[in-house]
Amino acid sequence: MARKIADCRRFESESNCTLTIIGEEQEVVEAAANHAHVVHGHADTPELRDQVRMLLEPEEGYIIGTREHEPFPA
Repeated sequence: MARKIADCRRFESESNCTLTIIGEEQEVVEAAANHAHVVHGHADTPELRDQVRMLLEPEEGYIIGTREHEPFPA
């Protein structure tokens, strides 16, 4: 199974979060949803987990250092 990335550097946040989570898809979804809840104040719902899953990137796309912010998908 291919490893995935959830990268907070990808989107602008009030805390300027720089956390990047890399691992198997289900591990990353679990950790990223928990992070979004605890650090960013989002409700940990099935919808949040679906959104996290849709925003995952392949491990090969990891970018070292800073990253240009993208618009958050609506």
